[in-house]
Amino acid sequence: MILYGISTCDTCKRALKTLQSAGKEVTFRDIRAQPLTDTEIAAIVTEFGSRVVNTQSTTYRAFNDFLKASEPEAQIASQPTVMKRPVIQDAKRWYLGWDSATEAALTS
Repeated sequence: MILYGISTCDTCKRALKTLQSAGKEVTFRDIRAQPLTDTEIAAIVTEFGSRVVNTQSTTYRAFNDFLKASEPEAQIASQPTVMKRPVIQDAKRWYLGWDSATEAALTS
C-alpha cells in the first residue's frame, strides 16, 4: 500500500498512523520530497479526474488564470501540494481523502 501525501499534513499523518496500527504495511510517499512522475500523475488523474485537485486550497487560489484553466495533470505537476490528500493506492484500488468509509475499507 502506498500513501501519497506531504509530511506536514495532519490528515496524512492520521491516516498513516491508523493504517500502521491496523497492521497494514504502508509506504509513505512525500510528494514534495519525491515528486510524482508523469506516469503516476496520469494514473491518479485517470482514477479521480478533476476531483483530485483541491480547488479550495491556498495553493490553487494562488494559481494564475492560465494554470487554473489547465488540466489537472499540469496543475499537479506544477504544484504537487494542490492534490487532495491523502491518495492511497492499495494494490489495484485507489482512495482519495481520509474519511470513515476509507478507513473502514482499508483497516478491516
